[in-house]
Amino acid sequence: MGRSLALGIYLAASHLAGPVVRRTLTRRAVAGKEDPARRGERFGVASLPRPAGRLIWFHAASVGESVSLLGLIRKLLAQMPDVHVLLTTGTRTSAELMAKRLPDRAMHQFAPVDLPSAVSAFLAHWRPDLAVWTESELWPVMLTRTHARGCPMLLVNARVSARSARRMRWLGGYAASLLGRFERILAQDEEVFQRLSRLGADPAKLEVTGSLKDTAEALPYDKSALAKVRSAIGGRTVWLAASTHPGEEAMVSHAHSTARRRFQALLAIIAPRHPERGPQIAQMLRNEGWKVSLRSAGELPDRNTDIYIADTLGEMGLWYRIAAVSFVGGSLVPIGGHNPFEPALLGSAILTGPHVDNFETAYARFREGDAAQIVDDAEDLGRQLVATLPPDRAAARATAAWAVSSEGANVVQRVEDVIRRHLPDPAA
Repeated sequence: MGRSLALGIYLAASHLAGPVVRRTLTRRAVAGKEDPARRGERFGVASLPRPAGRLIWFHAASVGESVSLLGLIRKLLAQMPDVHVLLTTGTRTSAELMAKRLPDRAMHQFAPVDLPSAVSAFLAHWRPDLAVWTESELWPVMLTRTHARGCPMLLVNARVSARSARRMRWLGGYAASLLGRFERILAQDEEVFQRLSRLGADPAKLEVTGSLKDTAEALPYDKSALAKVRSAIGGRTVWLAASTHPGEEAMVSHAHSTARRRFQALLAIIAPRHPERGPQIAQMLRNEGWKVSLRSAGELPDRNTDIYIADTLGEMGLWYRIAAVSFVGGSLVPIGGHNPFEPALLGSAILTGPHVDNFETAYARFREGDAAQIVDDAEDLGRQLVATLPPDRAAARATAAWAVSSEGANVVQRVEDVIRRHLPDPAA
């Protein structure tokens, strides 16, 4: 796997980083981004016992990555009754969502911070039989210590952007040293395969399987909540701005003004990526003169509501089912975009901005199938919204999106096969 000066410096510095990490976690807790009751998990102090039998440890960054694993986790557990699953993530929103959606024999813990003491305590308690990383969430201490324990490691849904690959090449053998510790690396597409190869991953360990996000399950919803919201909305046409980030809500407001000149009863729903921003967004929009209702305050959109802020967790399946057209956020600002398969599976026509690096292959497929429209800015979002909202056009694009989301190989099965091959036999 080679040696790396940059990796050696990082690992040495990690022994001294405790005070900085603790201050960072304290600031995050004050901002509501950490769960104070579960702070110990961040330092490897488990809040649950390790179950008997074989344990597969999945590590994902946040909501999107963890949701993409749910179908795979359910399938593995259904077929291997002696196996349990531990899923670690680093965000409070993902923890709250997984508490609702993980199946029996699967549990969630916050990922330990990348300090030697925290990672060692975590590994000593959980003793995983197989470790599975997703996408690009590669913490050096966590990786090297897991490998040193002899635990086989896989990287699935592997992703690295062209920009990240260029940055890592400046670090010499850093990437090759980390990637060399994996038994198998499953890349989302051929471009990722080539980037990982150039970074020093062994081509014999690399395989293109496609993305688990391409095969995500349709998001769940509460039937009673759907009936209540639809009753409150009545016959109004609805569009959704999903997973928005700071800066995008102002652009959504501008686009809504444009669309309202053509569709006077139009209702906009904004579902911010981070729900805790809901009250702040509502105040900004009220200052612009909009009549705003707030989901977290228990409000429903009445006939006077211009914009409804859906600032709750785990209800995206509700909003995609209601909206004729969905703008998928994190794309008019340089975040990298969010999952287009979620609206596609639920019959919503798709608009997105140009910053979709995280889903570049997926959006290429959607564009080729006339299943998604790229918009450049707030003005263009307004124009394309007007063009897409007529029922015949929205239905045509939603149908095309459904067709794209139904294509492709059974990625879950291919990933499952690799996991089963590398999970140690219980008799061994």
